[in-house]
Amino acid sequence: MEITKDIRYIGVNDHELDLFEGMYEVPNGMAYHSYVILDEKTAVLDSVEARFGDEWLERLEEALEGRTPDYLIVQHMEPDHSANIGAFMEKYPEATVVASAKAFDMMRQFFGKDYADRRLIVKEKDTLSLGAHTLTFFAAPMVHWPEVIMTYDSTDKVFFSADAFGKFGALDVEDPEGWACEARRYYFGIVGKYGVQVQALLKKIAPLEINVICPLHGPILDENISYYIDTYNTWSSYGVESEGVCICYTSVYGHTAEAVKQLAAILEKKGCPKVAVSDLARDDMAEAVEDAFRYGKIILATTTYNNDIFPFMRTFIESLTERNFQNRRIGLIENGTWAPAAAKVMRGLLEGCKNTEILEQAVTIRSALTDENKAQLEALADAILA
Repeated sequence: MEITKDIRYIGVNDHELDLFEGMYEVPNGMAYHSYVILDEKTAVLDSVEARFGDEWLERLEEALEGRTPDYLIVQHMEPDHSANIGAFMEKYPEATVVASAKAFDMMRQFFGKDYADRRLIVKEKDTLSLGAHTLTFFAAPMVHWPEVIMTYDSTDKVFFSADAFGKFGALDVEDPEGWACEARRYYFGIVGKYGVQVQALLKKIAPLEINVICPLHGPILDENISYYIDTYNTWSSYGVESEGVCICYTSVYGHTAEAVKQLAAILEKKGCPKVAVSDLARDDMAEAVEDAFRYGKIILATTTYNNDIFPFMRTFIESLTERNFQNRRIGLIENGTWAPAAAKVMRGLLEGCKNTEILEQAVTIRSALTDENKAQLEALADAILA
C-alpha cells in the first residue's frame, strides 16, 4: 500500500487472534502496522507480532525493491510491534536501530541485547535526515508505555502515532460502525488511564501540519484529521462525547434486570436521546467501559452480595476508577432481600472520582419491585436527566 510517493505500508492482518492483550475481544481481527520511508536513506518504522515475522520481512523486501534499510525506528516496545527486531537486525546487520533510551533498556529485557554497537538514541525534538525527508521525534511517555516515541515527517506531513489513534480490527475487514466505536473501546481500554499524558501529546503536535496519521493499529487516517484529534481531545480530557444515559447492571434472579428495563423505558419516554444498557455478567465489559466514558450520565444497578456488591459490578467500577473516571453524574439502584448494602459500597468505590455527582437518593429494592420502587425509578430518571 502506498501512503505517499515515498512511504509504503507493510503491515499485516491477524484473523486468528481471539483476545487482544489477553482481554479484549476482537471479532474483526487485528492489524499490526509497519511502514517504510524510501529516500537517500531508507527507514523502517516498527515491526509486527512474532507470528507474522516471515510475512513482514517478505513485504519489507518487496517494498525496498533491492535496497538495504539504513534505519529501524522503534516507536513502541510492546511485543506486537517489536517482536521481530532481532530477525530484522540479523537480516540487515548494517542497519541502525533508532529508539528512546528506555526502549533500549526494554530491548535488553526482551531480547538480551540492546544493540549498543549500532544504535541511535533519540529524545524530544531530535531530528533525523533521510535526504528529502526530515523526521522529528516526539516523546510520548505513558501513551501508553513509558518508552514511546512518535515520528513526524515534515516533508509529506505524515504523523506516525504509535498506539495513539489506533483501533481494533483487521484492515481487510470493513467495519460498518466506522472508526469511532472500536477506536473508543481501544482507547478507554488501553490508554484511558493516561488522559493527562495524551493531553500533553496533543499540545505538542498542535502546531504541526498533519495530512496523514499512521497509527500502529487500525486504518490510516488521511481525511478530516481535525475530527480525530478533536475526538482524542474529548476522550483524554474525560469530556462528554454523546448525550445519553449508560445503564450498567447485574442481576441474580431477574428483579434488578426488570428495574433496569423499566427505567430504560422511562428515560426513553422522557426524551433521552440514547439509553445504552449493559448486563455486566453477559455483555462485553470493555464495551460497557466505553459507554460509561462516552455518555455524561450513568446508572449503576446491582444486588447486595456477601455484604458487598456482585463481583461483576465491583470489577466494572474498578475498571472505571483505575481509568480516572470523572466529570459524570451517577445514579444508583440496589437490591437486597434482608440487608441492602450495595449503594453504600458503590458510593464508597466512586467517591474519589473528580467532578462527579453521585445522586443522593438511591433506589432500594427489597427482592422484587414494588409500586413505590416504580415511583422512585421515575424520580431517578428526572434527577439523572435534570
